[in-house]
Amino acid sequence: MTTLPPVPEAWIRAHRLERVYRRAGHEVHAVDGVDLAMARGEFLAVVGASGSGKSTLVNLLAGLDTPTAGHVEVDGRRLDALSRRALAAYRARTVGIVFQTFNLLPQHSALGNVEMALYFDGTPRRERRARAAAVLEQLGLAERLHHRPLDLSGGEQQRVAIARALVKRPGVLFADEPTGNLDRENTEAIVDVLGELRRDRIAVVLVTHDLDMAGRAADRVVRMQYGRIADAA
Repeated sequence: MTTLPPVPEAWIRAHRLERVYRRAGHEVHAVDGVDLAMARGEFLAVVGASGSGKSTLVNLLAGLDTPTAGHVEVDGRRLDALSRRALAAYRARTVGIVFQTFNLLPQHSALGNVEMALYFDGTPRRERRARAAAVLEQLGLAERLHHRPLDLSGGEQQRVAIARALVKRPGVLFADEPTGNLDRENTEAIVDVLGELRRDRIAVVLVTHDLDMAGRAADRVVRMQYGRIADAA
């Protein structure tokens, strides 16, 4: 197992993290003893073949899944020690998630989709709309606020999905193959958007199979193989 160098002022830590599934009577070690640390505002890329454990690792770090062994610590708090309500609050306030599929509501405009992320946390309507509009404008969609998803290009839809994740002002954004459905031009534009989040000290974990892109964009790249970190750069 590869040992990663220490990270100064680490904000997220995974310690001996494991996730084991039972399938057809067999144990599958999707994540197998991973140690990982990252700082605020760091851009980390996780690469590897399909089935290497990339998405499972992200789900554990995001609090969407529970480790079989080991633990995740964020800003000094262990996720496994949180109550169900506190863990839900962590996911709602600290974590932003973007997937390969945009998961936008087709009946709502770009503005409405982003605003929806603030609907259930008690944010007043006027503030919801102002924050949603501001982040969409920041991502270059000022002229697309009132367009519905079907009237937007694939790259624009993914920007809306990123805006929906960012409007909560999270500490970390997990992007799981966010460019898998995009062409090269849009892929590079989306990765540039993610890279700019460093300015706001938002940590980014980018899951991708594109090693070249990861190497150009990220501060660090870790490669997973068979549930373990095979190497890091």
